[in-house]
Amino acid sequence: MKITIKLLTAFAAAAVVAAIATAFALAGGAQTAAGAKVHLATSKFGRILVDSKGITLYDFVKDKGTTSVCYGACAALWPPLFTNGKPVAGPGVRASLLGTTKRKDGKLEVTYGGHPLYYFVSDTKPGQTTGQGVNQFGGPWWVISAAGKEIHHG
Repeated sequence: MKITIKLLTAFAAAAVVAAIATAFALAGGAQTAAGAKVHLATSKFGRILVDSKGITLYDFVKDKGTTSVCYGACAALWPPLFTNGKPVAGPGVRASLLGTTKRKDGKLEVTYGGHPLYYFVSDTKPGQTTGQGVNQFGGPWWVISAAGKEIHHG
C-alpha cells in the first residue's frame, strides 16, 4: 500500500512539473523581438486565432476588459500569449484588433478585440482545441474568431 501511494505521489508530481514546463514553453513559443504573431487557422469551429506555430488561442470570460485575472495556477494551465513588441497580424487577422495589456508582473500580453489571449496547456499540436468551452477558474474559455468574437459552441 505504501509503495502504491509513493508511486501515485511521484506520478502526480511529475505530471505537475510536466504541465508547468509545457506552459512556460508555450508561453514563450510565439514571441519574438518583433512581437508575437497571430494567425488564423481553419477548425471545426470555423476560422480561429492561433499563434505562429498553429497553436490555438483562447479568451477567458472572467477577464475585466483587457485586464487579465488569470494568475498563479490559472496561468500555469492557461499560459498568456506574451509579446516583446507590437503584435503582428498574419493573413486574415485584423491588425486594428490586436493590442497588448500589461500584466501585474510587467510582461505584455497580447489582446485581440479587447480580449487577453491564452494557450491551453493540453493543446500541444496545431489544430487542437481541447480547451474550447472548458469551465475553469470561475468561467468558460473560448476560441476567438477573426472578428474578435468568442465562439460559443463545441
